[in-house]
Amino acid sequence: MRGKHFGILLGLTLLVVGGLAACGKSNSSSSSSTKLAADQSVKLSAKSEVTTLDVSKAADSTSLTMLYHTQEGLFRLGKDEKLINALATKTTVSNGGKRYVFDLRKTNHWNDGKPVTAHDFVYSWRRTVTPKTASEYAYLMAGVKNFDQIKNGKLAPSQLGVKALGDYRLEVTLSKPVAYFKLLLAFPTFFPQEESVVTKEGSHYGHSSSATAYDGPFKMTKWQGTSQNWTLVKNPKFWDKRQIHLNKLNFQVVADPATGLSLFQKKSLDATTLDGTQVANLKNNPNLKTYVGGTTYYMQMNQKRVKALKNLKVRQALSLAIDKKQLASHVLRDGSKAPLGFVSQNLTRNPKTKADFARDAYVKQGVAYDLPQAKKLMKAGLKATGTKQLTLTLLSDDLPGTKTVAQYLQAELNKLPNVKITLNSLPYKTRLSRSNAGNFDLVISSWGADFADPINFLSLMSTGNTNNNGGFSDAQYDAAIQKSENQDANRPTARYQDLVTAEKRLMTQQGVVPLYQPATVELWNAKVSGYVWNPAGMSRGYQWMEVHQ
Repeated sequence: MRGKHFGILLGLTLLVVGGLAACGKSNSSSSSSTKLAADQSVKLSAKSEVTTLDVSKAADSTSLTMLYHTQEGLFRLGKDEKLINALATKTTVSNGGKRYVFDLRKTNHWNDGKPVTAHDFVYSWRRTVTPKTASEYAYLMAGVKNFDQIKNGKLAPSQLGVKALGDYRLEVTLSKPVAYFKLLLAFPTFFPQEESVVTKEGSHYGHSSSATAYDGPFKMTKWQGTSQNWTLVKNPKFWDKRQIHLNKLNFQVVADPATGLSLFQKKSLDATTLDGTQVANLKNNPNLKTYVGGTTYYMQMNQKRVKALKNLKVRQALSLAIDKKQLASHVLRDGSKAPLGFVSQNLTRNPKTKADFARDAYVKQGVAYDLPQAKKLMKAGLKATGTKQLTLTLLSDDLPGTKTVAQYLQAELNKLPNVKITLNSLPYKTRLSRSNAGNFDLVISSWGADFADPINFLSLMSTGNTNNNGGFSDAQYDAAIQKSENQDANRPTARYQDLVTAEKRLMTQQGVVPLYQPATVELWNAKVSGYVWNPAGMSRGYQWMEVHQ
C-alpha cells in the first residue's frame, strides 16, 4: 500500500492489515471454548474515519477494510492466508496466461435483492479506469488489455479487456501474462459495483451507508460520511451467510492508544492496538497478539540532489551506522523487527522450498550494524567525492513515533566522521509533497504491500518509478525486474529467482536503507476468536470472528 495513505492514518502503531497468500502469525491462540455466546456482536476501533465506500475511489486502510467486509469479489481472503473462490467458482486460463474466464456464482445478490452478475464486474472495472473517476488504485489494473491507452485518453473505457460472456461468465484479457493477477482480484479495486445504485446516488455514492450497495457478508449502518461511529450488520442477501457467525460489529474511531486501552479496560472495546510503552507493561498478558509483516520503513537517499550520495561507500556507511535491532527492540519497543531487506518478512514464500523470500534474498551487509566499518567507508567515500563536510537534513512526518525514530537516526548518523544530520519534521501531506518532488536529502518512507508478491516492493525502486524519490538507478536491478515481468512471467521458480536477484542487487548497491518492520500489537477479549490477519493488502478478517461464552 502506498506510504501516502498508510503513514498518516496509523503512525508508529501501524495497522498492518490484510493479505492474500502470506504467512502472518499471532503469538496467542484462539479461545479454548467451543460454545458460542448468544450475543454475536463485537466492539472494535479504527484509527481514522471511513472516507468512502466507493470501490473505485477507496484508498485508505479504514475504508478498504470496511469494503472487505461489505463487498464480495471473485476471490476471498480466507483463513490461514488462503486465496479461495468467492464469486468465482471456476477459473480457466489460456493464451499463455493472457486470457482468463471466470464462471460466477449464481446465488449472490445485492442488498436490494438484484443478482450480482458479470456485468457488474465489467461496469466496475470500466468505471475505475475512467480518467475522470480519478481512482488512486486504478494502476493495479495496468496488466489488463488497453489500460495504458485508456489512461492516456487514447481509447474509451469500454475498450478495457473485460467482457461479460452472459450473466455469469466473465472474460478478462491481459496485455501480457501477470504472475500475480489472481492475487489482485481479491483486492477491493476489482470488486463489482451495482450500476443502478451508482447512477442513482451520483456524487453521493459511497458517502453514506444508505447511498451504497452491498454484496458482501455485512452491510454498513449508522454512517453519514464523517461519522466517528458506525456499525456493520449481517447481510441476509449474502450467499455464504451461514458461515458468518457475527451479527454485528460496532466501530468507533480511536486514534490514541491510551484512550483505546482505557476503553478496553472499561469493556467498551473488545480489542485495542497498543503503543511501545503499553506493550512493555503488558508483555506477559496472555491475550496479547503480535502481527509482523507486509510493511517496511526505510530511508531514501537523494542521489539526484546530493553528490556524495551517489557514492556507494557513503550510502553503505549511512546504513551500517544505524543499529536496526536497537531501533526495533529499545526505541520502538512494540514488537517491531529489524529488517532482513527491503521486501518484508512474512509476505511470500519460495514456490519450491517454502522459505521466506526475505531470507532467500538476505544480504547481511545491506542491513547490518558495524560502526567502525561505517566510519572507514564514510572517510573513503567523502574523499572520493571531494566532500569535506556532509551536512544532510532528514525529512520525516511529525507524528510522535516517527519523530522519535528520526531523532534516533540523527544520533546514530552523527557518529560518522564529518557528517552532520539535522531534522525536519513536517505534517504528513507536506512531507509527502516534498519527498515526491525530490525536495529532500534523506527521508523516512514506508510501504505496505497491496498484494503478496515481492514485485509490489521491488517495482518501487525501478528507474523512473514515481515512488523512487531518491533516484536510485541500476541497470542490473532493472533487468532482473523486467525479466520477472516478461519472459519469466509464466515460470514461477525462474521468476522468483529474478526477484531474489533484484533484492540482493538493491541491498548490495544500498539503493535504500531498510529501518524496521512495524508490528501491530493488540490486546483482545479472550472470548473473541477466529480473527484472521495477513500481512499484505489491507483486509482484517473480522468476518471469521465469533464470540464464545
